[in-house]
Amino acid sequence: MLIGEVARHSGVSARMLRHYESLGLVRPADRTGSGYREYSDEDIRRIFHIESLRSLGLSLREVGRALDDPGFAPSALVDDLIRQTRARIAAETELLTRLRRIGSAEPAGWQDVLRIVSLLQALGSKSPETRQRAALSSASSAEEPPVEALVEAVLSERDPVVAGALRWAVARSGDAALPLLARGLGSPLAEVRKRAVQCVAEIPGDRATALLREAVAAPDLALRRCAALELGSRGVPDGVPTLVDMVVEEVNDVDAAEALGALAGRPALAERITGLLVERLARGTTRPPARLRLTQALADIPGEPASRALTELVHDEDRVVAMTASYVLGLRGTD
Repeated sequence: MLIGEVARHSGVSARMLRHYESLGLVRPADRTGSGYREYSDEDIRRIFHIESLRSLGLSLREVGRALDDPGFAPSALVDDLIRQTRARIAAETELLTRLRRIGSAEPAGWQDVLRIVSLLQALGSKSPETRQRAALSSASSAEEPPVEALVEAVLSERDPVVAGALRWAVARSGDAALPLLARGLGSPLAEVRKRAVQCVAEIPGDRATALLREAVAAPDLALRRCAALELGSRGVPDGVPTLVDMVVEEVNDVDAAEALGALAGRPALAERITGLLVERLARGTTRPPARLRLTQALADIPGEPASRALTELVHDEDRVVAMTASYVLGLRGTD
């Protein structure tokens, strides 16, 4: 088969076939009467072997070794190719992410593109100070901040100071950030879910509150606790059971008790909260320190049901609980 026919059937150009021959990868020994190269079936099989190995990322020099050196072991080379491919994929993925962030910001011109690229570089800096300055500058700028970049930065930020600056910057974006944060709430990583709910908590409005209501029903305990505290400050009672649990378990118990007290400003809620606190006090499994915290939480609940509960606690077997209830009732002016 002549070189032109080989090129048509193999998809390898005649120029590349000549290059393979110059490197010694293919050596067609036969010639026609006119002196043209004539490729045998074995030559054509070798060409296909060369193309197969090239498709794996081997250089032509490595292809030659693989085909001609009987002692050439493929395992080390394949492992190296895997490392190279992973590095290339990581680099391409980083580029794709950067382009997506720029595109989501809808730049009006190249100056906008350059500004966003500069911000992305600063947010990706190893220096916490540089990342913090980038977050603060994006929040104080008159230009529309790249929301996707800020949200991705805050969900991965480990430094608490930088994270605070990023949450403030994201909060300025308002509802635009919520769909991205909603994805963060569903992350398989607990630390990402926690950062997402903390960020949502700093965004006012009904849509943010709706996300917090979803979070307070999530399986993730840390997520529920954070959402319950924020919902309490917004006057939303969905997290009341979680807040009571937090008092019992001494997890942000002071904040939880304050949130319960704030919610108890409505009589119907005050009665419900009182019932939950009393029910936990009555459990035989509730330990004395927790019973004291529950009694102290009752002190912040207004209304007659809470006063009646405190009156009964004056006679509690636990002397500290009884004294605390008596003291609170004295402050309320109740005998």
